[in-house]
This record gives sequence, C-alpha cells and structure tokens, in this order.
Amino acid sequence: MAIAIRAGVLLGVLVTIWQFVMGFTGWYKDPVLMNVFFLVIVFEIVVLLWALQKTAPTSTYGAQVVNGLVFSLIASAVLFCSSLVFTTVAFPHYFEEMNAMQVKALQAQGLSEAAIQSQIAAAAAMQTPLMNALSGVIGTVVTALVVTCVAAIFWRKKTVAVV
Repeated sequence: MAIAIRAGVLLGVLVTIWQFVMGFTGWYKDPVLMNVFFLVIVFEIVVLLWALQKTAPTSTYGAQVVNGLVFSLIASAVLFCSSLVFTTVAFPHYFEEMNAMQVKALQAQGLSEAAIQSQIAAAAAMQTPLMNALSGVIGTVVTALVVTCVAAIFWRKKTVAVV
C-alpha cells in the first residue's frame, strides 16, 4: 500500500509540474502545442506500471486492483487541488485564453461566426475551475482502473490451486 501512496503522490507532483510548464510556456494557448499536455497519460501509465510491478510479488489480482485504486485516488486528490490553484490563482484567465485560441482555430477551419459561437457556448459548462478539476479526477481514476485491471492479470502474486 505504501508504494501505491508514494506513486500516487509522485504522479500528482509530475502532472502538476507539467501543468505549470504548459502554463508558463503558454503552450496551452497554441492549438497544436496544447495537445502536448496529454503526455500526462503516459506519465500516469508509466508510474502506475512501476508501482504495480513493485507490489506484484505480494499482491493478488484483487489487491493489485486496490493498489491501482489507491494510487489513482491519491494522485487525483493532488491533481484536483493543483488544478484549482492553476485555474484560479496562477492563470485566472485560463478559460478566456483557451476560448480565444479555440475561436482562432475554428475561424481557420472556415466555420461561420454562428457555428463558432455555438461551439464555444457548448463548451462553456465545462470551463470552470471545478469542472476542469473534476474532469482531471475522472480521467485519472478511469485510466488507472483500466490499466490496473489489465496489468494485474500479468503482475500479481500467483496462487496455486490445490486439488
């Protein structure tokens, strides 16, 4: 369990650092570079697999799933807080800047002003600090559970059936 907790904190810190790199470099304002943020998925998978491999010798399949869940909940708590700080304190105009970038990208695609405004309005409900942070939590937990359920098949304590 200690490894899952340390790995969850590690992931939370790594993603927080990456989030602030994206913010301070302004990459989140660029339609192409903003996609680099999704390296966080690779961070999560690598850290999670490392943690599961470390706990495998003493953990059954169910215990590995619990380890993955603990990992994701710890990481999510860190990420939830850092996301709120990012969008409310460090970059309070984050959502306005994202909208401006999206408008430019949609204009470049040749969409009409009405279509652009429709898409911006549709995204508005998710563009609050709370919804943004919750999206990160959901993404982290779901990704961790899917990866854990698959990885635990291979990395777990092997039990021998007695006949």
